Amino acid sequence: MRTIPVYPVRPIPPAGMAQSLAAPLLKGRGTAWSLAHRFTRDDRQPCDDGWGNLDQAVDAQALPPATRVLEEQVKTILAGNDSPDIGFDLSINPYRGCEHGCIYCYARPTHSYLNLSPGLDFETRIIAKVNAAQRLREAFSARSYSPMLLNIGSATDAYQPAERKLGITRQVIEVCSEFRHPFSLITKSSGVVRDIDLIAPMAAQNLAAVYVSITTLDPALARVMEPRAASPERRLQTIRKLAAAGIPVGVSVSPVIPFLNEPELERILAAAADAGASSAFSIVIRLPWEVNPLFQQWLQQHFPERAARVMARIREMRGGGDNSSRFGERMTGSGIWAQLLRQRFHKAADKLGLRRARVELDLTQFRSARREAAVASAQASLF
Repeated sequence: MRTIPVYPVRPIPPAGMAQSLAAPLLKGRGTAWSLAHRFTRDDRQPCDDGWGNLDQAVDAQALPPATRVLEEQVKTILAGNDSPDIGFDLSINPYRGCEHGCIYCYARPTHSYLNLSPGLDFETRIIAKVNAAQRLREAFSARSYSPMLLNIGSATDAYQPAERKLGITRQVIEVCSEFRHPFSLITKSSGVVRDIDLIAPMAAQNLAAVYVSITTLDPALARVMEPRAASPERRLQTIRKLAAAGIPVGVSVSPVIPFLNEPELERILAAAADAGASSAFSIVIRLPWEVNPLFQQWLQQHFPERAARVMARIREMRGGGDNSSRFGERMTGSGIWAQLLRQRFHKAADKLGLRRARVELDLTQFRSARREAAVASAQASLF
């Protein structure tokens, strides 16, 4: 893929909000708004030139946008993490963008770096890192590599629809199995069940754990909030199948959105525990960069009677702003309402016997190139 020039960051203009509210809803999409990203230098507005072009453009927009999967050959696949708020050191995202279309997704702004919209493009222009397994094998084979806590799918769903055909995530897990490198993964998809044959043997040796994200038990709310993700009941079935296979399963009740899914917090935890989850964590909604106007537009379209109340409570948990990126509070929020949410979560998790700590995986089993060479050398010296 071509390199996209990076321009100085500027505030996201609110000018498109009124126009986006008038846009029709798109079935199966989180947003119909092709929001301009923060690096865009040009501001375009439709106009009628008398030749009917504007009418043609409106007709074209009425058609459901198809998903396009674009293949990319990446140079590296491991991304480092320096945030103390996240419980892993490295991450692998086999795809960029996500067809699930979750309106609240904090990864939407990553499409800006591709000169694509964090709005509709994020859901319809999916970048597939087709050589991910090759790059991972190269990284693990390097003599300088030391095993670290690895997560799959932190900024995309590794089991979104494109995975059914491409199998990139499965190839990545096969490499982890080959090198006995531990990993965790998080998903909203039931597609992870396909790979139980790979994950279960690793889990039996404390090398794998899976976290399933359940944001609501209400299928109607899930349909508008996460339009192409698995239904809540399907996710509970996924937890049951993973747990039955002996795989440690955690539930992520994230993000918690005040007055939308927040009243369900305890019920979600109870349903997940009943399905076989053994641990849990929760994150308060984050609205970084372009996610903020997209989420507010979505609120106005689907929950106009609650929109002002939801945003007011979010600001109370974000120090008066729409978002806070400060380490130590960006995942949990701050203030009295954030504290009450944490107390509710801790009390419910403790009552249900759900661990609040992540599963500790074993890094010592990694088959490093250095170790294999040392073993081979020692064996050769015997002869």
